[in-house]
Amino acid sequence: MTTVDPVPPTVEPAPPPPMRLRELVFGAACAAAVRAAVRLGVADALGDTPMTVEDLAAAVRTQPRTLRRLLRALSCQGVFTENPDGTFAHTEMSRLLREDDPHSLRYIALWCTEPWTWDVWPKLDEAVRSGRNAFEDVYEKEFFTYLNEEAPESAYVFNRAMTTSSQQSARDVADLLDLRGAASVADIGGGQGHVLASLLERHPTLHGTLLDLPGVVENADPRLREGGSLSSRVRVVAGDCRADIPVQADVYIIKNILEWDDDSTRRALANVRGAARPGARVVVIENLVDDTPSMRFTTAMDLLLLLNVGGAKHTRQSMVDRLTDAGLVIGEIRPVNAYLHAFECTVPA
Repeated sequence: MTTVDPVPPTVEPAPPPPMRLRELVFGAACAAAVRAAVRLGVADALGDTPMTVEDLAAAVRTQPRTLRRLLRALSCQGVFTENPDGTFAHTEMSRLLREDDPHSLRYIALWCTEPWTWDVWPKLDEAVRSGRNAFEDVYEKEFFTYLNEEAPESAYVFNRAMTTSSQQSARDVADLLDLRGAASVADIGGGQGHVLASLLERHPTLHGTLLDLPGVVENADPRLREGGSLSSRVRVVAGDCRADIPVQADVYIIKNILEWDDDSTRRALANVRGAARPGARVVVIENLVDDTPSMRFTTAMDLLLLLNVGGAKHTRQSMVDRLTDAGLVIGEIRPVNAYLHAFECTVPA
């Protein structure tokens, strides 16, 4: 079978401001198109060989004419590409929507476009005016309570998205941190423990503790659970770091959890400070909204955090201020990857 090479990408000039603004206000259409492609399974159905829209439509059970409209809208954004003969092929971005891609962003794409997001985004002006989340006004429940009690599918998507994000950044964190000389490490609010597992695999004599909510740690990485390859060097603790941290360690890792309201952030840091021995290391890993090459992503997530939990992504200075207020001594601040920074701190004597 003869295949047609995709049309090489061309660099288009930036649109003039009136057209760019029109594109921005139609941003919801782009997000909805990505979500539709994921839910239809288009990226999974399209293999390495370009396909006609008729064949793709048959594979994902849609109408060819409307599927072509969806694919053309996405191709304009670099998600899929349309060949001169009318067939469609993968691009680097569209492959990230596949379930089996090692760098898949499938569940993150779904998470950012879940049904509740379409209900709260129109309330952004109210959240900006009041400084508090809009989610509880819309759904009359706290965000995570709503997910767990009223929206099990969305809760599943959230858990898969967080797992994906943690798995993909775990190796970067393990590459960054020098834990030679440390005997123990605690991952506070560490989710299912992917970062902790990567660190323990990297350092064979290290012992670790994973602390997170009961419903989270019960689904911990199989390597950490009883019978797992790392279980003999791990303690799994169910708890809320905002209430108590009954863990002593040489190194504490706090990754992507200091994004709640200010009171919750203060309590979590105070509990780490209270649990840690003098001289212990505290490594805080967060997205920043002012010192990153991925500002369009992080600033958008910052606004979504305002809407759903009243939280915020941090600037470098706001993170420094919170860590200093908690009594930690800040050392080096280093990038982990394109979207994460690590703040190296110590607990003073």
